[in-house]
Amino acid sequence: MTCTGKTALITGSTSGIGRATALALGRLGADVIVHGRDVSAGESVVNELETIGAEATFIPADFANRNAIQELAMTVRTETDGLDFLFNNAGGYFRTGRLTDLGVEYTFHINHLAPYQLTTDLIDHLTDDACVVTTSSAAHRGVSLDLERVETVESYSSMWAYSHSKLANILFSRELARRVAAMDQSIRSNSVHPGAIPGSNFSRFLPRPLPALISTLDMVPGITSVADGAAELLYVALSPEATTVTGQYFANQSSRTPSRPARNDDSARRLWERSATLLDVDEPLAEFGESISSHQVE
Repeated sequence: MTCTGKTALITGSTSGIGRATALALGRLGADVIVHGRDVSAGESVVNELETIGAEATFIPADFANRNAIQELAMTVRTETDGLDFLFNNAGGYFRTGRLTDLGVEYTFHINHLAPYQLTTDLIDHLTDDACVVTTSSAAHRGVSLDLERVETVESYSSMWAYSHSKLANILFSRELARRVAAMDQSIRSNSVHPGAIPGSNFSRFLPRPLPALISTLDMVPGITSVADGAAELLYVALSPEATTVTGQYFANQSSRTPSRPARNDDSARRLWERSATLLDVDEPLAEFGESISSHQVE
């Protein structure tokens, strides 16, 4: 398998599964765009990629800043002829409730609104057979879409906020697939649960002593490693079994059925429209977003 001549952007790739995904793509011959907030960490990953012979660049951006995401997209446009792979991987679990400058709850903004903005800003820069992979989680189960709750931190629940954002990831990925299909484009859009990964630095957001305890799980047989998590993302992007699949949710290197709320096409459409409103932008691909009846795909 080779990715020679392909260009990939992996958000949140200065550490964890994002970094592992970036390095794997570099080994396969792809030109890699590394993203994160830590400039030193980003340059370190670029150096690793260049050491193995890959072309690489680092572009910093704070995902809580709408202007920074816009600049990230503009830089990608300027420095590349097109984007073959977009991995929406950046995200986190945040203990404390707060609002971003847009008046949006921080977890929802970082985990959903930022990748929505980045993807739609780059939609016409994606190549004809591009693949968009959005990192979700099995934690999406047990919640339903609540677009009123994303503009307040009253009665804030960190677990609900995280689970809700992961539900949004699946709905966004699904709606993106529907709209680009209506454009008669062959761009693929899928979401993926990479597994519970202690080495991904996810635990740094948890209260003490959980980070220290969770870090020891890397040594426990059966626990998903960073490499395993990266393999899940790469499977969705590169495996022959997934190259004709779009609008699906993957886990354990196979297409899986997400929760019923994650299969509600009306929710997916409403999320898409409300996300544009929250960002104060024109609805992307609005001409392909005609109203559909509320239903779930079994």
